[in-house]
Amino acid sequence: MHAAEIKESFLMAMGALAAHKLRSALTLVGVTVGVFSIILTMTAMRALQSSIETELSQLGAQTFQIQKWPAIYVGGPEGFEKFWRRKHLYFAQALQLKDRATLAKSVGAQAGLWSGEVTSRYDKTNPNVGLLGVTPEVFEARNWTIDEGRAILASDLDSARNVCVLGSGLAKKVFPRGSAVNQTVKFHGVNYSVIGVLAERGGFIGGDQDMFLAIPLTTGMNRYSRERSLEFLVQARNQQQYDDTVEQVRGVLRTIRKVPPGKDDDFEIVSNDSLIQQFQSLTLAIRIGVTAVSSIALLAAGIGIMNIMLVSVTERTREIGIRRAIGAKKRNIMTQFIMEAIVICEIGGLIGVIIGIGGGITAATYLHVPTVIPFDWVVIGLVICSLVGLIFGTYPAFKAANLDPIDSLRYE
Repeated sequence: MHAAEIKESFLMAMGALAAHKLRSALTLVGVTVGVFSIILTMTAMRALQSSIETELSQLGAQTFQIQKWPAIYVGGPEGFEKFWRRKHLYFAQALQLKDRATLAKSVGAQAGLWSGEVTSRYDKTNPNVGLLGVTPEVFEARNWTIDEGRAILASDLDSARNVCVLGSGLAKKVFPRGSAVNQTVKFHGVNYSVIGVLAERGGFIGGDQDMFLAIPLTTGMNRYSRERSLEFLVQARNQQQYDDTVEQVRGVLRTIRKVPPGKDDDFEIVSNDSLIQQFQSLTLAIRIGVTAVSSIALLAAGIGIMNIMLVSVTERTREIGIRRAIGAKKRNIMTQFIMEAIVICEIGGLIGVIIGIGGGITAATYLHVPTVIPFDWVVIGLVICSLVGLIFGTYPAFKAANLDPIDSLRYE
């Protein structure tokens, strides 16, 4: 097929669409809706996934976390009950693990203790600021950088001191005019001396990662009960020993918690990679579902295009007869009508792509995550549009090409 023939077929297709503007517009709506839903979802999901994967990588290098609950759980109440029945992870177990896990560089522990209002002599916050109890090892394990003052030390832990380290957002809120270090804040009626302020970490899906305060874990357990499950953070000495460290820690912790041989672990080991893999698995199911629904919309659009093209063939029977009479071959007629179907689909697809990307960017802006344009899905969407036009335009084109020229010239 020559380029000149394709160009001529394209121009004729555009002329036919321009001649029936309303019908063409109604025909491409289905394609627009199908492609729009795909591109909107993929743009929003890609932006969200990029941001979440960055934030899920909050653990430090060669660090993994041990906890009672899975990081991401999608399932029924039976599985939830299994996790609920597990025994808590206690501070004493963290200390035993620290002594017996010889490959680990450090073993820390943390717990989310409470949330409430933080006040200073200058200002106060909303009652949603998180209070974390931590050991000194947590700072390196979670990539917390001290911007002012110092971190929590072992001596603070041993003495259960009323000291705290503030997230940068909290420090700016309650001490807007100067340094927070050596000042005092009140949380749930208890005064804490501020010994340090963390470097800024930024927002995360509409929230603020810097609005929290950390206190020695022993201080928190004394005040908010020791009957709570902790999270252990373990650092390997280097990447080469990471897998061996994970296996050693798993074995040691099973022994400490008296897990019978052959039974599943009664705790979860979470790493940056495992979190990202779980999140990708979750979003994969969502993407597959949206693609399936969008495919139904495209299928309906394809059927509509076939119907309209059959009507068009009937209306243009005399035009087809004239073209055949002056030398046009069946191939030329088929190319004309297939090209017309493809052009309808591609115009609808382009409109769907533009609206979908705009909607995705709007959603990303609303969620306060960086915008990402899924160019791969843009290409996939347009290729699918071409396939829809080709598949559903073939039968009308075949019918047009096989009309009898004599009968076509007589058609009124």
